[in-house]
This record gives sequence, structure tokens and C-alpha cells, in this order.
Amino acid sequence: MFRRRTATEPTLPNPNPADPADADGAPGKKDGKGRPTPKRRDSQPYRRPLGAPPKDRKEAVRLQRSDAKARRIAARDAMAAGDDKFLPARDKGPVRRYARDFIDSRRSIGQYFLPLALVIFLVSTFSGRNPTVALATSLAFYGMFLMIAVDSLILNRRLKSELRRHFSGESTRGITLYALMRSLQFRRMRFPKPQVQLGDPVVPRR
Repeated sequence: MFRRRTATEPTLPNPNPADPADADGAPGKKDGKGRPTPKRRDSQPYRRPLGAPPKDRKEAVRLQRSDAKARRIAARDAMAAGDDKFLPARDKGPVRRYARDFIDSRRSIGQYFLPLALVIFLVSTFSGRNPTVALATSLAFYGMFLMIAVDSLILNRRLKSELRRHFSGESTRGITLYALMRSLQFRRMRFPKPQVQLGDPVVPRR
């Protein structure tokens, strides 16, 4: 009962042999989808790289603010690129994306409204009370409004025609006003940023 094992006593086999892949230190398991489990740093690209823990409360707060700032910058970049996951409701959807591309692929008179209005204002201000200059600036101002109105009507008709052709089964309510407001902005100040160049063909992007 209390005797020692002899050196010749057979050793029982291990019922759970180690995986050869685990013996080498390499990952040998896969998840249920038939592909390796993604690493945490790959599934969370905006996460701050792991490092030493914060030394005190002040450093922890600083790291939290740094992480929040990085996430805000990443989200803003995604919004500027037109990523639907980050856009507000008024900019989401393939119909509004097409409307933005339609406006950004052409020049409109409305986008020059502010600089032209500023020039007219400066000329009328520094010309004194010269009646000829006053008449010319007034005509130029109203003529600019007329050209913008005509250009907006043409834009409206063309956009509606394209929307009926590409999005016949989807709601296009409010799209023409959305496009018109974008056409009145400087190209560089538009948000989301233009994704097409001037003169590029416009195709639906879903």
C-alpha cells in the first residue's frame, strides 16, 4: 500500500495531448467561421496603442482626452470622405450622394455669388455718389441674381431628370433644394468634400 513505485512501472499516456501548433507557440485554433480570430488592435483601428498604464489620475485623464480627440478626428475625416456610417441624416443615402456628385461635377454661377457681391459692394462704397457707377453696380447686382435664378432652374430640371432615370423607385423629396444649397457654396467649403472632379461623368454609387 505504501510501497514506492518501481522504476519499471509503466507511465500512463496523457489523455489530452497538446496540440502541435500550441507546442511551437503558434496559434492553432480558429473561430467558428473558419478564419483566424482577428486581433484586438485590428478590430479597433482607432484605439490607442497599448502601453504602460497611467502613473496617476492626471495622466489617465490626459490619455482619455487624447483618445477622444483621435476618435473625433477619425470620425470627421470619414464624414468628409462621405462615409454613410458617420454622416448626419440629411447627407445619408445614395440619392443624396448622387446629388452631391452631380453638383460637384459642374460649375455653377451660384458658387461665385459671394465674391461677386463683395466686389459690387466695394465698388459702390468707394465710388462715392457717382450716379453712373451706382447705376452700373445696381444693374450688375440684379443681373447676377437673374443669372443665378436661370442657372438654378436649369440645374433643377437636369437633376430631376437624372434622379428619375437612376432612382425611379426611391424617394427624392427635398433633394433639389439640398443640391441647390450646395451649389451656392464654394467648392472648397462644401461638406462632405467633393468626391468627383469637374467634368467627370456622374454615376450612382451605392
